[in-house]
Amino acid sequence: MRMTRPVSIRELPAQVFEWIDSRLGVRELVMSSLHVVIPRGAHTYYLGGITLFVFISQAVTGILLSMYYEPTPDAAYNSILYIMNQVNFGWLIRSVHAWGANLMIIFCILHMIRIIVQGAYKPPREITWMAGMGLLFVTLGFGFTGYLLPWDQRAYWATTVGTTIPEAIPAIGEWLRDFLRAGTDISALTLSRFLGVHMLILPVSLVGLFALHFLLIHRQGLADPHEEETR
Repeated sequence: MRMTRPVSIRELPAQVFEWIDSRLGVRELVMSSLHVVIPRGAHTYYLGGITLFVFISQAVTGILLSMYYEPTPDAAYNSILYIMNQVNFGWLIRSVHAWGANLMIIFCILHMIRIIVQGAYKPPREITWMAGMGLLFVTLGFGFTGYLLPWDQRAYWATTVGTTIPEAIPAIGEWLRDFLRAGTDISALTLSRFLGVHMLILPVSLVGLFALHFLLIHRQGLADPHEEETR
């Protein structure tokens, strides 16, 4: 009969990881994700990595803000004041979140411009390019839906103007406006809809597009603008 040595508490995490790795190959997946060959001529300027870092910062600060934010027209603005003035480091967390939203859009656009200038959107990387465009639109969606959440005068009127723009689309313009507002006017339903999109739909969409984007990058490698592409 084979005797097994009892596992100590200190060895337990390593044993659990080995058990998972033997079934899912986590170690190989992580190592392949950390090591990407960057061609000498591909000047990435790390804009994509900076965008990812800002998104992680937005996710962490957003979760912290959601612990104190009250998504109702009567309480939303006062909850923002409470975060800024009463919560420890609340002013810092909200400032990082607000400035991070702008920085994420800026770095995402700079990353897309770099892709265009270096021609990294050409075959066989069309799907990678489309996933990147999807990430840009989701990032803009974060900015648009998050702008209403403080529920002050600037947020109200900016959202009024922003949701009026789709009216110019023939046939479906008014329907699209009412869909965005969850009614004909900006109301409590609009605030609830924007919060749900901001905290649930857009994050899930962004993570899915990130996963597709990174999978394709690791599969195809980074484009070298000084060498002819081979399939």
